[in-house]
Amino acid sequence: MCAAPVAAGLPRPGEDALIARYFAPLALAPGAAGLLDDAAVLPADGASDQVLTTDAIAVGVHFLPDDAPGEIARKALRVNLSDLAAKGARPYGYLLTLALPDDWREDWLAAFAAGLADDQAAFGVSLLGGDTIRAAGGLTVSVTAIGTVARGAAVRRTTGRPGQRLFVTGTIGDAALGLRLRRDEALAARAGLSPAEAAFLAERYVRPRPRLDAADAIRRHAAAAMDISDGLAGDLARLCAASGTGAVIERARVPLSPAARRLVAAEPGLWPAVLAGGDDYEILAAVPPERAGDFAGEVAAAGLVACDIGVLTAGSSVDVLDEAGRPLPVGKAPFQHF
Repeated sequence: MCAAPVAAGLPRPGEDALIARYFAPLALAPGAAGLLDDAAVLPADGASDQVLTTDAIAVGVHFLPDDAPGEIARKALRVNLSDLAAKGARPYGYLLTLALPDDWREDWLAAFAAGLADDQAAFGVSLLGGDTIRAAGGLTVSVTAIGTVARGAAVRRTTGRPGQRLFVTGTIGDAALGLRLRRDEALAARAGLSPAEAAFLAERYVRPRPRLDAADAIRRHAAAAMDISDGLAGDLARLCAASGTGAVIERARVPLSPAARRLVAAEPGLWPAVLAGGDDYEILAAVPPERAGDFAGEVAAAGLVACDIGVLTAGSSVDVLDEAGRPLPVGKAPFQHF
């Protein structure tokens, strides 16, 4: 099987279309799921499966040039652990590919490795191997994370069905607002944020929190799940497209942190960034209604919060409703690199 030739001069496809056109035809193994998911699932032994996922982060796209090296290392690892959590998997180890610019320094690399060491201890994983190369175009870090799950228990994004309730863990929009604060130094003062509130939002962009403590509840009760990396509205649209459903969510039920709530109250024009901005790394889960109470209770028992924000529907429409029940003009296309 191969991709059909494309005539020269046609517009280049976006990221999702690029994957579907050129790489999905190469994903022939059953565990690849046609590249409709963030992870591959392979048999490990008679009782368990191996879950593999990979994400890269690049300077100027996923982190800023002045971010601390230890924070860059943590983000590279954590965004991959977030994918494992959404599959209901437990992390085991990771591979690291590090593309360093010409002007790298040993003190920078020592701080980067220290950040990895801290997170290895926190999340119980080990470096398993990788590669180090020179990057003419700027720093890029790629991690492949490996986890385990009981045989056949990995939660896919392709198995949502109409009528299932939609839950998100944690709070939404903090990271996107934190990035806005870093790019607009006067925004915090205009909105009346305290220094602690501004620092909280900025930290949420720099240092994701993979929801591994929710993995057991996801595995036991969720019918479909994915992590929210490219914005709630867009990633919900991805889950719906993979599952062949639509969805309705209510803006008033989307959980916000106190800092985010204060900021959007002062600057209502930031609502689209909350709903469609990236880097949340929370979990979006579709849960059968009869399991919704158990799911929320088990997440709470793990020290987290999961909020019911809407429902999967028949058809293909994905709507975000305002407080009056009217569809909001929120961009539903997830962040695309191309």
